[in-house]
Amino acid sequence: MKKVAIYGQAYTTLAEKEVKILLDVLEKHNIVAFFEQQFYDLFIENDSLNKKYPTYSHFNDLSNTFDVMFTIGGDGTILRAVTYIRDLNIPIMGINTGRLGFLATIQKDQIEEAIDLVLKKEYTLQERSLLQIETFPSTEDFCELNFALNEVTIARRNTTSMIGIKTFLNQEYLTNYWADGLIIATPTGSTGYSLSCDGPVILPNSKSFVITPIAPHNLNARPMVIPDDTEIHLEVSAREKDFLISLDSRIATVSQETKIKIKKAPFTIKSILPKNQSHLKTLRGKLLWGEDTRNEGL
Repeated sequence: MKKVAIYGQAYTTLAEKEVKILLDVLEKHNIVAFFEQQFYDLFIENDSLNKKYPTYSHFNDLSNTFDVMFTIGGDGTILRAVTYIRDLNIPIMGINTGRLGFLATIQKDQIEEAIDLVLKKEYTLQERSLLQIETFPSTEDFCELNFALNEVTIARRNTTSMIGIKTFLNQEYLTNYWADGLIIATPTGSTGYSLSCDGPVILPNSKSFVITPIAPHNLNARPMVIPDDTEIHLEVSAREKDFLISLDSRIATVSQETKIKIKKAPFTIKSILPKNQSHLKTLRGKLLWGEDTRNEGL
């Protein structure tokens, strides 16, 4: 490991401490660190760095010569970091200053150990599939960033009325979901919005996506797991003239006439899992599986 990128979205006392720990470890191993420009500016404003660091501000400033991108924050920070990495194959290691942390799993007391394990090549790379969207007519907001690591969500806008989402799988009609919206989630996104709408948990290496309706009116509508080579077409009908499309945290308003095509993106995102961690261990810890919480708070 010779060169790494550092990305974060907010300056906090906790983030400052973790960044300083990270920089100390990297410096000890003579590893060059590049900061995302806006994140770097937050540290400069707070006079929190004792030396200058090189920066980047766009996907075009990065390349596959970077060995790792360290994110400082929660899972949302990683979702934003993906818009910088795209198809460059730079692995991500998330240092958690957020809450749940299904993706950002490295705690501050594990930073040095995690980096040591990476330097010793004692880790695995998890490849995570993404969704890619195309709209007809084209949506300007999704022309450059037309992919999502977690989910693509179709949702009603400015109304309490449901919307109808006519759904086709590989050109074959499936159903018309009458609901508040519809989530198309990757295995990574199965522990996000989809999970809160009763969707299943899918392991990262599963070759599948999940379709999860949001508050469906037709009560027999249930989450559906589909192969990840399926092409999904959606047509929306609603009382309002517009509806919302979100790709992870990026949202656009489109007209009701807009048709949507969703398929697997042609690239993956790599996440680093040091040998002292596993996805099942993360699930057990975050979802409290096997924990007896009946007497908590008494």
